[in-house]
Amino acid sequence: MKKEKKLVIGSDNAGFPLKEELSDFLKKEGIEFEDMGVYSKEDDIYYPLIAKKVVDVIIESKYEKEGILVCGTGLGMSITANKFPGIYAAVLYDIYGAERSRLSNNANVITFGSKITGPSSAIRLLKEWLALEFSPSSRSAPKIDVIKQIESENFNSLLRNKR
Repeated sequence: MKKEKKLVIGSDNAGFPLKEELSDFLKKEGIEFEDMGVYSKEDDIYYPLIAKKVVDVIIESKYEKEGILVCGTGLGMSITANKFPGIYAAVLYDIYGAERSRLSNNANVITFGSKITGPSSAIRLLKEWLALEFSPSSRSAPKIDVIKQIESENFNSLLRNKR
């Protein structure tokens, strides 16, 4: 890993076993993280509420922290996380996606589907993602700037319409 990572992790009950495997890996590696739940397979908090808890911590940290979210497919968590300003969540299924989510898309949240990705694959994908850093001088940087501009326009428009 290039810099000391500070992570926030969360799952719904479908993702709980995989979240525990990922948490064990992070502990073993000495990587600092906060667990925002759920804390058992019986806990039935809806995944959007867990995603919100995780991204709220990331936003409060001024985006110093990054996130890991787990549900059955990873899709619901990704969709929810991407509703927040400055959050760029990507579902990881393979190594190339893990690499590109960081290097091309500057993802600060990754999601996993526990019904799709097993623990050993998820750990491998997490390791790849953690080992990489987005470069502001990369060829993808201007594209990320356009994403940020669209995001800003959309959120500002929403705020104006609420008044």
